Amino acid sequence: MANMCAWWRTIIHTGTDMGEFFQALLHYQFLQLALLAGLLASIGCGVMGPYVVVKRIAFIAGGIAHSVLGGIGVALFLGTDPLAGALLAAVIAALLIGGVRLYGRAHEDTLIGALWAIGMAVGILFISRVPGYQADLVSYLFGNILLVPTRDLWLMGGLDAILLLVVGLWHRQILAVVFDEEQARLRGLPVTFLYLLLLVLIALTVVLLIHLVGLIMVLALLTLPAAIAGQYVHSLTRMMWIATLLNLFLSTLGLAMSYTPNLPPGPAIVLLTGLAYVLSTVLTRGRRPT
Repeated sequence: MANMCAWWRTIIHTGTDMGEFFQALLHYQFLQLALLAGLLASIGCGVMGPYVVVKRIAFIAGGIAHSVLGGIGVALFLGTDPLAGALLAAVIAALLIGGVRLYGRAHEDTLIGALWAIGMAVGILFISRVPGYQADLVSYLFGNILLVPTRDLWLMGGLDAILLLVVGLWHRQILAVVFDEEQARLRGLPVTFLYLLLLVLIALTVVLLIHLVGLIMVLALLTLPAAIAGQYVHSLTRMMWIATLLNLFLSTLGLAMSYTPNLPPGPAIVLLTGLAYVLSTVLTRGRRPT
């Protein structure tokens, strides 16, 4: 009985916190911008996540994500836009990894591990040489959606537009490469170009997530909602829709639940996403997706 009462108190308290958040949402612009940032990031993740999950290249996405810190550190050191540095570093890392996989003789996982470590080390070293920017290191690693500036929202919107345009034009071809590269090559498709294009699109998505959950936890939002969707449907297009909606719901819920207790929203969003994946996995055991 005591446990039941405690459970109901938790539910009521959570509902009160949510009410306070949505009331504050009507009055504070920084919350409105945070919600918009969550929407923009959800679109990119929802579209690209299923490719990553189906192609099983989460480790590559992780390597790209962690190498981005090097670009951010160099950009801050040079006094330029850190997101521009992040974008450049992400694209370079994606092309390097793709090039080694397609043409190189080195082990792909070794290169990814090297880029992962080098990117983080370079970023931390350069940021440490910039006075007053040490606090930003935490925000880049773990995200700070509550401090996203308006100019970054424009960049996020532009990246979303590029992702949607490219996927709209090349979806069938990329899909063929994702499922069977050899068959796609036999059909005369430019497999090398499409594979590198896919990695570059993943790099753009990683940059989208910097403000939301930071570089450390990018993989959670990029892969888990898509994996949940894959437990219910086989169609990649349906997976994209479900993953987008899940990302939006979980990012909004995480932001709302972290508001009143003054918790970091990035880890809260990732924790909710992880719990949703575990719950969905338990509920769908033995069930075949449609």
